[in-house]
Amino acid sequence: MTSSREIAPGLVIQGFTPPLNLKDFKLIAFDMDSTLINIECVDEIADAAGRKAEVAAITEAAMRGEITDYKESLRQRVALLKGVTVAHMQQVYEQRLQLNPGAAELVAACQRAGLKVLLVSGGFTFFTDRIRDRLGIDYTRSNVLEVQDGALTGQMVDQPWGDICDGAEKRRMLLETCTRLGIAPKQAIAMGDGANDLPMMGEAGLSVAYHAKPRVREQAMVAINSGGLDRLLEIVR
Repeated sequence: MTSSREIAPGLVIQGFTPPLNLKDFKLIAFDMDSTLINIECVDEIADAAGRKAEVAAITEAAMRGEITDYKESLRQRVALLKGVTVAHMQQVYEQRLQLNPGAAELVAACQRAGLKVLLVSGGFTFFTDRIRDRLGIDYTRSNVLEVQDGALTGQMVDQPWGDICDGAEKRRMLLETCTRLGIAPKQAIAMGDGANDLPMMGEAGLSVAYHAKPRVREQAMVAINSGGLDRLLEIVR
């Protein structure tokens, strides 16, 4: 890939010349944790179990790409959540989770331009469903935490499409959504921050790293290193 260049403070591009036209794209796909929202939900749920440091260390290694088996890393983290109540998860949503700066503005701009919006997450439906409803997102894919008697069991529930939404599943969901819409993957934008976002970012016509891990910044066509998600609109108008 061609060398990168900073076109504005904290905004780096490589491989193309801006501006691009937003209406040339038909789909935008977002990662959730630390991309569309400000937290890693699994880490904040773990805080209720007194295990945040332990879980967060695994999350950080997984996002940096230092753990090759993402599914196993997620199973390990979810096992440590056993006993956390649904009420605690609701507190995380209400008290800790915020949309990242520019998230609502970027989603609204894409919707006005006619793009469909996809949210694909290695996180959990408890949160993706709420963000979907809040922003009017069209499609989601994420993991289901098993609940019994109002508390987490430490396991996840298999879904019709598979067991865990990892990098390969994010890629598959992006391609499946493109097929559903009758568009080419090159008509999609994909935004993420961690190593498990790279498979879907590699298929999209425009890949965007948001305050991302070094490996992701290096491979993305756009890296937003400061400011909000809506800085993409400085490049795609």
